[in-house]
Formats: sequence, C-alpha cells, structure tokens
Amino acid sequence: MRRATGLAVAAVAALAWGEWLNWRWSRVLVGHRDGASVAVVVLGYRNPRPTANLVNRWRVRAGLRSIAADDARRRRVIFSGGAVGVGAGVTEAQLMADYARLVLKFDGTVLLEDRSTTTWENITNVIPLLEDVDRIKIASQPAHALKARAYLRRQRPDLAEKLVRADDYRVGEWMAVKPLLALYGLWTLRVLKSDERIVSS
Repeated sequence: MRRATGLAVAAVAALAWGEWLNWRWSRVLVGHRDGASVAVVVLGYRNPRPTANLVNRWRVRAGLRSIAADDARRRRVIFSGGAVGVGAGVTEAQLMADYARLVLKFDGTVLLEDRSTTTWENITNVIPLLEDVDRIKIASQPAHALKARAYLRRQRPDLAEKLVRADDYRVGEWMAVKPLLALYGLWTLRVLKSDERIVSS
C-alpha cells in the first residue's frame, strides 16, 4: 500500500513537473505587441508517410487556433518543412497545408516554406515571409517553439521583437507525455544561452 502511494505521488509529481516546464517554455522570448497583421509559423516534424502524422496534425491545429484567436485584419499561416523523411518528394510543409485545407477546412492565407531540413533552416527560410508583419507566432511543441524563437533572435533580433505567444500550450493537453517532452526539451534546449531562457513579463 505504501509503495503504491509512493508511486502515485511520483507520477503526479512527474506530470506536474512536465506541465510546469512546458508552460514556462511557452512564455520565454515572447512579448506583447499590437498590430494589424500577424503571421503564424508552423514548424514541421519528420513525416515518413504520405499524409500528415500525429505530431504534424497537432502542430497544424495549434497553428490554426493561434490565428483564430487573433483579431488582426491581415493573417497568414506559414507551414515550414522540407522533404525530410517523407516519400516521393512530398514536403512536410505541403502535407501540413493539405491537412489544414482538406481536413480542417482552413480557407485563410497559406504560405509554404518547403526547403528546410533543420530548425535553424526553418527560421532562415521563413524570414523573408515575416518582414512585413507586426506580430509573429511560432507554433510547435513548447520546447521546439522556444528553440526556434531563440534562433530568430540570433538571426534577426529586429524581427524577434515582434514575437508573441502562439496557442501551442494548453493545460492538460498531451499531459501523459509531457514529462517525456520535458526531458527531451531539456536536452534539445541545452544550446540556449542564459539570456534566451528568461520568461517574459
């Protein structure tokens, strides 16, 4: 009985820790800006099938809800990802765009960046599509989105000033795997500098 109670407490603690870390990461390197235009960048994930996989489908939904909640007059969604792990030369960007349009019936402005094979390249290649917007949101799992925001800050600090929160963190969403996402996030975010880890006020 005591052992079962201990395991239950440990499980709850792990879930709370994973939830807290993902919440925290979603609030790093973002600010509060107003403006008439917004772009949501949705980052692709390795996709071995000819249709969007579970991770990419979730990222598309997070990106679309990020734009749906925005009152900007001009809104665009940018799907970013090259042909990494997909067959027949189909890109992650195209798979995500197809899912958004055909399955989720999104009829807004969509742009594709279909050359990137790394997160650094994602950011490098979407920069020309972000020059004229007032606000920028990056949608992915919180740790991955934070890494991308840090890369934008390194490449174009002027554009990084336009970063605001995407709707890619919600309490309880992916809760069972958030401890694993947190562990993986800690490993991937080891490349961040100390000033890239500060939670926005």
